[in-house]
Amino acid sequence: MGTRIVQQVLYLEVADRLRAMIASRELEAGAWIDEVNLTQELGISRTPLREALKVLVAEGLLRLEPRRGCFVNELSARDLDDIFPLMAMLEGRCAHEAARKVTDDDLQRLEPLHQELQWRAKAGDIDQYYATNALIHEAIQALADNRWLSDLVDNLRKLLSLSRHKSLAYPGRVQESCAEHLAIFAALKARDSDGAEALTRKHLMRQLNALHALAAQDSGALTVDPLSSSALHDSGV
Repeated sequence: MGTRIVQQVLYLEVADRLRAMIASRELEAGAWIDEVNLTQELGISRTPLREALKVLVAEGLLRLEPRRGCFVNELSARDLDDIFPLMAMLEGRCAHEAARKVTDDDLQRLEPLHQELQWRAKAGDIDQYYATNALIHEAIQALADNRWLSDLVDNLRKLLSLSRHKSLAYPGRVQESCAEHLAIFAALKARDSDGAEALTRKHLMRQLNALHALAAQDSGALTVDPLSSSALHDSGV
């Protein structure tokens, strides 16, 4: 019995390590999972690695192709269009519940994060901005204190890690994102549940619009700024 528990903990640790490798782009979208190299790199046997791969396949981070092995999944434009509205709805609800439950002490703990966010935006440091941005999203999720809601958000957030901070590469998006976060924080301070929810939904959908903008830019098809108010209106935000 004891051996089985240790083995179970090991494959869960391996799954966490693989998620981190995907999020950091150490394992890039579309990459083939080299099981031999990974077992050597992680110092483990094939069994916990394969159990971990099953977990990530179930989460949608990896895909299994018969006779070819596992590959890091890639989110299509259709996937993003399907996932982002759901994420906007769920994170919006997190902000709604957080605004109802937030305390003065909670707000004091959030203040330095928002100050750092502004500093990172001003410096144009996308990687560190993304990291601080993620901490703020997680903090608001924790303040909502709803484990059912949190489980749903966590599952979708794992999937969206495949696109990571690509939206921040769109010109001006970092500054726009920072302004959106400050508006959400102001709503939390005001205990404005509806306002916090609406602003958070808009924030998530603007990320999607930025991803569409980058794709259109790459194809040479961009004719309007998809972060403009008219484009957002057309997107139903």
